Amino acid sequence: MIYKIFKTLNKDIVSIRKAVFEQEQGFQNEFDKIDDNCCHIVLYDDEKPVAVCRYFKENKIYHIGRVAIMKDYRGRQLGNYILKIAENEIKKEGGKNITVSAQVRVKDFYAKNGYIEQGEIFFDEYCEHINMTKAI
Repeated sequence: MIYKIFKTLNKDIVSIRKAVFEQEQGFQNEFDKIDDNCCHIVLYDDEKPVAVCRYFKENKIYHIGRVAIMKDYRGRQLGNYILKIAENEIKKEGGKNITVSAQVRVKDFYAKNGYIEQGEIFFDEYCEHINMTKAI
């Protein structure tokens, strides 16, 4: 498994996020202006894109999210792996804290990776979310 980091959207990123967020979860308008200012990490298995995560910096705060794993690759700890890659890239850039707007249904994934809930649950992007933070 190798990874590549991209500063712009490409067909690999789009294909994974469409498959997971739009086709599986029913999100609409999956892509937004934030994508133009993100670093996108893509995991490849024999040149096949199988997972993606994005991160960006806004007002001195690093945000991470959009972790998506193709269905056939789930259960292999790829979410943990790609999250650690993003955290390490943020550290390299001098980041000390990370925030994430997590879907409530996956908040346990982030909690197991050291993220702490902040505030109340809110409705955003077709489902319930909660803000979470982590000091790195």
